[in-house]
This record gives sequence, C-alpha cells and structure tokens, in this order.
Amino acid sequence: MTVLYIICCGSPVARDVGRLVALAQERSYDVCVVPTPDGRKFVDVPTLAEQTGHPVRSFYKQPGDPDVLPAADAFIVAPATINTVNKWAAGITDTLALGLINEAYGMGKPVVAMPYTNHLQARHPVFQENLGKLRSWGVKVLYGDDVIKLHPPGEGEGLRHLFPWHLGLDALETDDPAA
Repeated sequence: MTVLYIICCGSPVARDVGRLVALAQERSYDVCVVPTPDGRKFVDVPTLAEQTGHPVRSFYKQPGDPDVLPAADAFIVAPATINTVNKWAAGITDTLALGLINEAYGMGKPVVAMPYTNHLQARHPVFQENLGKLRSWGVKVLYGDDVIKLHPPGEGEGLRHLFPWHLGLDALETDDPAA
C-alpha cells in the first residue's frame, strides 16, 4: 500500500482535510496527516488520528525516539499557504512539515502542492517566483482560477467547501508533470 503524507497548513480549508484523507483511503492509500504548527490550529487532531490510524504529528521527534509514522511514498501539500510555499522554496526546514517536503525532493518522491490564498497575497512577486521554482523542481503545483478562484481577504472560510481535494490525488496519479 502506498503511504501518502498530507501536509496541511494554517488555512480555514485545513478544517476539511479529512475529506482528502477519505478520498485517498478510497483509492487505497495509507494516509498520515502532518499539519504545520499553524495548520494544527484548524484540524481536529483526535478525529484525524482515528480516521488514519496514525498519530497526527506537527513537531520533530526527540533525538533517539523511534519514528511513529511509516515512511512516505508521496506527498500532497494542501492547502499550501503563501508562508509554506515561500519557506519551502527557500529550503527552510523550521517545521516538521517543511522538513519532510524538503527531504521529499532529495528522495525523488512525488509531491503535489495546492496553494490556497487570497488574491492580494497571491500578487506578491516572491510567491509567484516561488511557485515557478517549485514547478522547476518537479513539484506538481495546482494553482490558478482553473483550480480554485482566488478570493478577497477574509473570505476563505466561507469558500472552503469549493476546495477541489480530488485534484491533488488525480495529479499524484498522473505522469503529466503539468497536472
């Protein structure tokens, strides 16, 4: 069984990450959820642990402690915030989530990113540059109005039901690098 790590960030959309877990399990993935520290504020940790059968980790383990999660075969970063995208592209590993996706590149693991932000933050030139950088490294970045329309600041919560979780799995399962 393929082990899928779902990295979710500090966004209202993260409240619904259990939907992606369920979709992935329907496709026979063994799923582990790793929220960023800010992402953890939005998720129901006990429910996700029960749903996946794995602990929900957000922090690095203590040196010498055994790893409690199986090794990942693939990653979906959804929702990916502008903060995570920019740190990831800079190689920063100050959280477990970032450390894992930075290592994924070194291991040649497939990674799909689904950024979710408002239309003002999306205009920042560094964010746009970093999306291109991630794509150039082989990350399948699903972003733009054809994926999910950018919204005004403060309206993300009300639109979270529109987040297309299934597209992350579809992209993971295709050989098309532009998917």
